[in-house]
Amino acid sequence: MHVAITGAGGVGSALSKAASAAGHTVSVSATSREKAAVVAAETGARPAANTVDAVTDADLVVLAVPGNAVTAVADEQAPAVRGKVVADATNPLNTTFTDLDNKETAAAQTLQRHPPDAPVVKAFNTVSAGRLANPVEQGVPLHLFHAGDDVDAKNTVSEFAASLGFEPIDAGGLRTARALEETAFLNISLNASRLVRAVRVGAARPDRLRRTDHDYY
Repeated sequence: MHVAITGAGGVGSALSKAASAAGHTVSVSATSREKAAVVAAETGARPAANTVDAVTDADLVVLAVPGNAVTAVADEQAPAVRGKVVADATNPLNTTFTDLDNKETAAAQTLQRHPPDAPVVKAFNTVSAGRLANPVEQGVPLHLFHAGDDVDAKNTVSEFAASLGFEPIDAGGLRTARALEETAFLNISLNASRLVRAVRVGAARPDRLRRTDHDYY
């Protein structure tokens, strides 16, 4: 499968590495061609000149960008992703990381309106970047929840997730993506609170507070 990963931060880099290791053809794009080249060299992917170049020949497009950049990136890619499957690995965190920035519907439902000719599947947003290339615990595959309205698109995402070592779990239609986004926010919040406590008692370095496993930049 040719997988295009938009975003070369913690999540995008980890997915790029995992997909390449699983034998997929991977192209990666970032905020600059130079950053894409660095991540590509580290993960075995092809560095794309820009987000459109990354998705041109892809079967599956994975969005791994900050939540506040999703709409702009989706609009930029819209003509090139027509007919392709889009996996939304993003979480709509607000600027202070204290809440989600979606008021009524799932961010994935909002995203679906921007590339209307490409089915969107919410996936990979509930898994920390550190587990994307290591999805097995004591011999048991981790669950990979995904949600979408297009059955064929979900099958594509499920096949990709299984190839990485996950056990895919169909969570339902795209409206269920809201629950997955809330679950991811809960995980991020609890991990952040745990890390703050660890720093206070000297069990973790203060610089760990500058990033999380859901770092997209």
